[in-house]
Amino acid sequence: MDSSEKFDSKEFMDAVWNAVSKLFGEYGASQAGLALIDYDADRRLVVIRAAHAALDMVCAALASIIKIQDKPVAIRVLRVSGTIRTLYKKIKQ
Repeated sequence: MDSSEKFDSKEFMDAVWNAVSKLFGEYGASQAGLALIDYDADRRLVVIRAAHAALDMVCAALASIIKIQDKPVAIRVLRVSGTIRTLYKKIKQ
């Protein structure tokens, strides 16, 4: 997440849910299976679990977020993995 501002985890996830809902509706949001796994505001690193079938949808929604609480932000997907354990291994490398 690139921003000069810091956000708490609730503000961030609200923005993600709103983006998914706007782009794909309530049905799409229900298929996403979103869950916040880890949120580190200092490192600006977020780990989100999503349904495998909804991966493209979630990535598109994340890319569409340009503001959180009227503060500019850019969200980039750094890594995608099938398991959370492997994701943390990839992040450490």
